[in-house]
Amino acid sequence: MTSATQAPRTGSTLWTANFRLYFGARTTSLLGDAMLPVALSVGVLQAGYGATGVGYALGSWMAALALCMLFGGVLADRFTARRMMILADLVRFVIQAGLAALFALGTPSLVVIVTLQFLSGVATALFQPGVASMVPQVSNDIQRGNGVLRIAESMAGVLGPALAGVLVSMSGPSVVFALYSATYAISAVCLFALRLIPTSTVSGVSFLRQLAEGWQEFRSRAWLWSVITIYLFYGCFVIGLSLPIAAELVTTELDSTALGVGMAALGLGGALGGTLAIRVRCSRPLALGSIGWALFAVYPLVPTLHPSLVVLVVGWAVAGIGLAFWSVIWATTVQTQIPSEMLNRVYAYDVAGSLVCMALGRSLAGPLASVTGARPLMVFACVLGLICAALLLVVPATRRLRNSALSNMAVRPVS
Repeated sequence: MTSATQAPRTGSTLWTANFRLYFGARTTSLLGDAMLPVALSVGVLQAGYGATGVGYALGSWMAALALCMLFGGVLADRFTARRMMILADLVRFVIQAGLAALFALGTPSLVVIVTLQFLSGVATALFQPGVASMVPQVSNDIQRGNGVLRIAESMAGVLGPALAGVLVSMSGPSVVFALYSATYAISAVCLFALRLIPTSTVSGVSFLRQLAEGWQEFRSRAWLWSVITIYLFYGCFVIGLSLPIAAELVTTELDSTALGVGMAALGLGGALGGTLAIRVRCSRPLALGSIGWALFAVYPLVPTLHPSLVVLVVGWAVAGIGLAFWSVIWATTVQTQIPSEMLNRVYAYDVAGSLVCMALGRSLAGPLASVTGARPLMVFACVLGLICAALLLVVPATRRLRNSALSNMAVRPVS
């Protein structure tokens, strides 16, 4: 069994000027992202396009993100992550401000809504790869920085939909989209104000060559492709399947209010998981991270038990702890094991694969449930989740990987 140790104190505080600015950028943009599904769903439904229109609008954003993520990783290494993140924020600000104006002036066509959300997804694909490489540049303690950011993400996931719901009911979707666009403007300003060590950019190499170099770096590391291979099953058949089917079971057994409370508990659990990940250090991080995967397997199991609201809240809070704990451990591992000049591209492969497998799982959820039944399918998801967690301990490349962050708590040099 891998032993964990209490996090050692670093010589300087986490909350440097750069980290405060980056934290502000991420917190505001995460809050905006959490508001989007509610604002977009209500706006499309009020416009009369129905659930199909909501699916097209949300799906176009996700499709653009998955399709363009690899290109975003290459561009981040070519032009620096911060520049691409600022550009992405400005583009998203213009797009969502335009959508706010369209809803304020009347009813925009579904084609316009879908097109704008697709473009917003493209911009997000330009932004997201830099999330990994920025943390080592702004944080004196990478794991602690990831933990704090994960807590912020979890809280945004709780507060964002609630805030959007209140604002939509009071003033309509246009106001929410206006506030949504403002979060990107704030993020861009914070990122622009960062004072970072100048980084070298890739030049004289073709775009396709850079893409291929990222793939070679990805496949050369057994621990990396082993985790991603296992996650293809975990993301598809545990997370992807669970989210829509669990929502249906809880709504049927209890009601929509219980589902909202349960999702809030998942978010609060994420905050606890992020806090735990800040405190715990481990010589073999992926082995310890397997606990997070095992805990999230509770998520699909709980709705099969005809739970009371209390059982639902406790169970999904535990699942949230597990998911956040793994997320921090995984992000820190990638950031400390991959060379900085390749990190954006490698991270892009990671995120693109995760998005595709989770989207596939969501699309398979309905058809599979109609064949097996919802509850047997959720039991299958739980069992498979535990198997995948065990595989992280069985596969030598993941079990034996050492934590380089324990011997390098400061910011890594940027070449």
